[in-house]
Amino acid sequence: MTAYLRGLEGEFGESSNAIRVELNRFEKAGMLRSFMRGNKKFFQANKSHPLFNEIHKIILKYVGLDTIVENVIQKLGDVEKVFVVGDFSKGLDTKIIDLIFIGNIDKIYLLNLIEKAEKVSERKIRYLIYSPEEALTINFKNYDPEPLMLWSKD
Repeated sequence: MTAYLRGLEGEFGESSNAIRVELNRFEKAGMLRSFMRGNKKFFQANKSHPLFNEIHKIILKYVGLDTIVENVIQKLGDVEKVFVVGDFSKGLDTKIIDLIFIGNIDKIYLLNLIEKAEKVSERKIRYLIYSPEEALTINFKNYDPEPLMLWSKD
């Protein structure tokens, strides 16, 4: 997920200066990386930061995705990876969660679990399932933003 200052200003309802100060602090601490695209400075989580996995887990718990992922993964069969895509992966609190599953999934069981997860999360869940072979042909970099990995067997 990437974001730029003006986009965050609107989302958080804070002044651009206050947001800039915090972004710079996170960048200085190594938790964020930045890059320029045109005249905009974009920020992105530094996935190699030692605290990234823990912060990621906290965020998942905050939005309720940790419960969904754990319940689904444990009972679904041979799951290799799960990604969140779309607006939810941009950090927007939407009523629809878009997921991509890679693996050999029990589709009937998935439908039952999604029905339960929708009640718990109070959100609708849309999903795509790719076999491991199909996933090799998908260019995930074409997604905007790139899919956010929720879970991986590796």
